[in-house]
Amino acid sequence: MFKCGHTIAKLWDYLFTFAAANPRGWGWGAEQAWQPHENQHHQKKNGLGNRLSSPTLQAWRAQTMKTKLFLASVMLAVATQATAGGILTNTNQSIDFLRNPARDGAISLDGVYSNPAGVAFLPEGLHLGFNWQYAHQTRTVTTTNPLFALGRKNGGQTTKEYEGVADAPVIPSLQAAYNKGDWSLQFNFSIPGGGGKCEFDNGLGSFESVVGNIAHGLQPLGAQGYDMEGYMQGQQYYFGFQLGTAYKINPNLSVYGGLRLLYGSASYKAKISNIMVNTAGGYVDFSSFMHQATTTVSGGLAQVNAGMAQLEAAGATALPQYAELTAKKAQLEGTLQNLNVLQKYNEGVNLQCDQSGVGIAPVLGIDYKIGAFNLAAKYEFKTQMRMKNKSTLDEASEIPAVNKFRDGEKVDEDAPAMLAVGAQWSINPEVRVNLGYHHFFDKNTTWYNNTQELLDGDTNEYLGGVEWDINDHMTISAGGQLTRYGLSDEYMNDMSFVVDSYSFGFGANYKLSDVVTLKAAYFQTNYETYDRKDYPAAGLHDSFTRTNRVLGIGCEVTL
Repeated sequence: MFKCGHTIAKLWDYLFTFAAANPRGWGWGAEQAWQPHENQHHQKKNGLGNRLSSPTLQAWRAQTMKTKLFLASVMLAVATQATAGGILTNTNQSIDFLRNPARDGAISLDGVYSNPAGVAFLPEGLHLGFNWQYAHQTRTVTTTNPLFALGRKNGGQTTKEYEGVADAPVIPSLQAAYNKGDWSLQFNFSIPGGGGKCEFDNGLGSFESVVGNIAHGLQPLGAQGYDMEGYMQGQQYYFGFQLGTAYKINPNLSVYGGLRLLYGSASYKAKISNIMVNTAGGYVDFSSFMHQATTTVSGGLAQVNAGMAQLEAAGATALPQYAELTAKKAQLEGTLQNLNVLQKYNEGVNLQCDQSGVGIAPVLGIDYKIGAFNLAAKYEFKTQMRMKNKSTLDEASEIPAVNKFRDGEKVDEDAPAMLAVGAQWSINPEVRVNLGYHHFFDKNTTWYNNTQELLDGDTNEYLGGVEWDINDHMTISAGGQLTRYGLSDEYMNDMSFVVDSYSFGFGANYKLSDVVTLKAAYFQTNYETYDRKDYPAAGLHDSFTRTNRVLGIGCEVTL
């Protein structure tokens, strides 16, 4: 959802030993308090061989696979969604939508996207609509993790806020319709998914948790804390091209059929750099610490081997001392093996990944006029998307999540089917009231690792608005939208999240002439806060929220 500076396999290998059984903590159990695995007295009594005890090594090894699987999701979906719509769908495809989101029953040129059957009732001729939007978003994750207390910049605090800023300076769309007789030939270009770039200048809580995990795990070798710099950037665009035809069956009823093609393009960057380890002598860079730790453990292993050699020469291998030395040798060899793996991380992590894919699906619509009311419906079929990787990772991995990033691999990223129904009531020739409803069939899609199964339900949106023609030239309007996702704790993570929201928009059209109409609008989404506390380890907590503001201008031309 990749062409990588380093291979993807190396990225996950770089990261996996930084984390523990759950990605947020080392040595934590549901009923445990945070403490080193071995106290200082026990370390002195048993010598270097027990400085990383057998239970610690076993936990380290057992936790490795779980952590790899978690970290393989880091790059999945950090890109911003431009504004309104479902989890993977933007519905704000015109300035008319921004000033009144309830467009599903309106008869207007923007109906090429929202109510294509209704466009057949526009006058004969060529209709062109040009739209430009600017969207500014923030994403805020407040993470609590006791390991943050080890961080140099955290002042002993265990709660930290991470904010990502997403700007989409140019979100274009184009609607075109040519009406002749009972027929309407239509074309729409838009960005129905993604639409911007999101940057976390300080990384994410899951990034810092990874480094905190390794600092805590290396405490028996003298680590007392950590320092680091993190960075995350993601951008994603789904370019949509829709072509179709509407036909007026009679003066009150029209139908529509068309095809929509999606081209998806995504790019992600992640960086963990300047990793430092706090020791009794102060902060040292990670590579220096690892060199010293490896030297210390290697020296201890040499002493154990020498002691075993002496007992073997004396034929005393049956003595208890020989069994103790054998156990210490196994512990030290395991410690040395893990330290050797960690040597790869001396330069931190620097990754860039790219991905692209194409999908196509039918779109159907119907519009029915009865008295002062106009009723309409549209159904977009599921678009099967297989995002193809461009990657330096050529060989299969034993870890399924890592295989997602193999060169040439095709990754499931369907755009869900959508049902939209709407109504417009013309109270009088100057005032119109609009209502709409959207249902996104998220649970019936296929996403990577079947993450759609983690949702509790589908997405639903409820829309309403009103328009007033002040005079022959000026129309003003306003409306709102309520969005409710089928979220679950298992689905939410700081790499990619949505939260329930309500939106409002307002704006105006000004008719310069019979040919040209100018449009301007403002749209804002207010998000709720989602709290996740269901982590298997005690003391961990995430809060998710966002902000979103959009400005738009447009022009409609009738020839």
